[in-house]
Amino acid sequence: MSSKNEPRLSKAERTAQAREQAKVIRDAQIKAEKRKGWLIRGGVLAAAVVIIVIIALVVINTQKANEPVADSGPVAANMNAYGGITLGKGDTVVAPTTTEKTVDVNNLGAAPTAPAEKAFDLDKIGIEASATGKPVQTVVYLDFLCPVCNQFEKTYGEKLDTLRNDGKITVEYRPLGFLDRLSSGTNYSSRSGAAAACVADTSPNSYKKFLDILFVNQPAENSKGLDNATLKKYATEVGAADISSCVDAKTFRPFMANTTGLTSVHGINGTPTVFMDGQQWQTPETFDDFMTRILAAKK
Repeated sequence: MSSKNEPRLSKAERTAQAREQAKVIRDAQIKAEKRKGWLIRGGVLAAAVVIIVIIALVVINTQKANEPVADSGPVAANMNAYGGITLGKGDTVVAPTTTEKTVDVNNLGAAPTAPAEKAFDLDKIGIEASATGKPVQTVVYLDFLCPVCNQFEKTYGEKLDTLRNDGKITVEYRPLGFLDRLSSGTNYSSRSGAAAACVADTSPNSYKKFLDILFVNQPAENSKGLDNATLKKYATEVGAADISSCVDAKTFRPFMANTTGLTSVHGINGTPTVFMDGQQWQTPETFDDFMTRILAAKK
C-alpha cells in the first residue's frame, strides 16, 4: 500500500510518538548505565578482593618470617657445632671433629661487656694451629648481607680455592647473622645462613657453589634481602637437593643463632673475620701478607 493512502498523524500524535520513542531510548540508556555501573562495581570489588588476598598473604608470610626462633635445634650434618663447614680439595668436605648433635643458645655464656680488640679462647671454638705437615686451618666468618665479605670473597676467594686444591690449606666457612637488623625485618643474614646449612646437611659438595651464588646475587643492606623462594631456587640451580622443607621449617635457624651468639662470646665483633693457623688477621697487615707469613712459617 502506498504511504499516500496512510492516515496523516496529527501534530499532537506526532509529538506523543516522539516522546514515546525518546522514553524508549532513555530507558535503554538507563539500563545500559546500570549494567555498566554493576560491571564497574564488580570489577572494583574483584580487584579489592585480590588486593586483600595479597595483603593477607604478605602479612601471613611476614608473621611466619618473624615467628620466634627456638632456643635449641640440630647441628647440620657435615658442619661442626661452631657453625662451620670445612672444605678440602675439590670442594670435598672434611668431616667435622665435634660430636654435638644439637645446640642451645642458653648454654652460650656471657659476652664481654666491652668490645674485644681481638678474639680470645679460640681453642674453645675449634680454632687452633694445624699439626706439622697438615693443611693450614683457615676459618672465615662471614655474613651473606655483608658487602665487605663479598669483596673479600671476590678478591681472595680464588686464591684460597687454589691453596685449598693444592692441599696447603683447608677453608672453613662460618656464616653469621650479624646484619639481620639491616634487612628490613626479614632477618636475611640468618635466613640465608640457615639455607646454606640446609645445603650442607644434604648436599655438602654444593655448599661452595651456593655460597658463591649468594654473593653474586647479594642484596643491598637495608633491603628485605632475597626471599626464601629465591634461596630455594638458587640451591637447586647449584645442584643441591630440594631444601624447601628445611627452609620452611626454619630447621637451622637455632643453629645460626647459636653460631652468632658464640662469636660474640669469644670477641668476634664483625665480618669478615679470618683466622689462619690459629692466628687472627688484623689490619693494617694486608691479607696477602698475612697468608704469606702464615704459610711461610709452616714450611
